[in-house]
Amino acid sequence: MTTLLIKLNGAPDDEVAELRQLLTDNAIEFYETDAGRWGISVAALWLSDDTQLEQARSLIDDYQHRRAIRVRAEHEAQRLAGTHETLLSRFMAEPLKMVLYMILIIVVAYLALMPFLGQH
Repeated sequence: MTTLLIKLNGAPDDEVAELRQLLTDNAIEFYETDAGRWGISVAALWLSDDTQLEQARSLIDDYQHRRAIRVRAEHEAQRLAGTHETLLSRFMAEPLKMVLYMILIIVVAYLALMPFLGQH
């Protein structure tokens, strides 16, 4: 029986690749589904053989713990070096895009709040 191992919606590509490699290296049979054209399906890794669930779950838990430590350390190193991304640095890199996003946010907020602003 197939068993859902881990959902991948929103997971970075490098993490998904590392998970695939981890399962392959440990001879765990799995298959992958994607989110589909519209992004509404479940992107996930599924076990073909549920007898390997405990081993796979243990491997993934250990991997995610090590990855979290590594990513936090990388972020902290970037922060200390002053190279991490901030709202200001993003604005400086793409000012037109940021201005358009802000205008869109203001328009949506206005349309959502318009009925409550007392305009008759």
